[in-house]
Amino acid sequence: MSNSDEFIILLVEDNDIDAEFTIRALNQYVPVDQIIRLNDGQEALDYFFSTDIQQKKNRIFPDLILLDNNLPSVNGLDVLKIFKTQKITKEIPVVMLTSSTEKQDINTCYKYGGNSYITKPVGFEKFLETISILGSYWLRLNRAP
Repeated sequence: MSNSDEFIILLVEDNDIDAEFTIRALNQYVPVDQIIRLNDGQEALDYFFSTDIQQKKNRIFPDLILLDNNLPSVNGLDVLKIFKTQKITKEIPVVMLTSSTEKQDINTCYKYGGNSYITKPVGFEKFLETISILGSYWLRLNRAP
């Protein structure tokens, strides 16, 4: 993870508009030093578990992972399950930030070790408010191992 004075978020989101809203809200309301955006589940897995030496050298461990569920190639819940069973990623807090309100998805998130499940609100103002609260909690109030 980053040092205690810097906050780094890894955002795994395939929807460009949702990613732009999230990044804009984080930059406006949360003391984030760096946001790393990945576009799909496989990219997220490769980011942490690639055997490519250069990719491993450039990898930065985030303080928080925001993970969409509805991703191409590998869905977010499958990514979460892998993250929470691997030594290098299991202690990084993972927040599912998704449009799904399915009870099964929520239950599976917590079953797999997700730290929080948040449904993306409709409307930009509500979205900004949600990201502000989310960021304040996870990066200012919460104390991770």
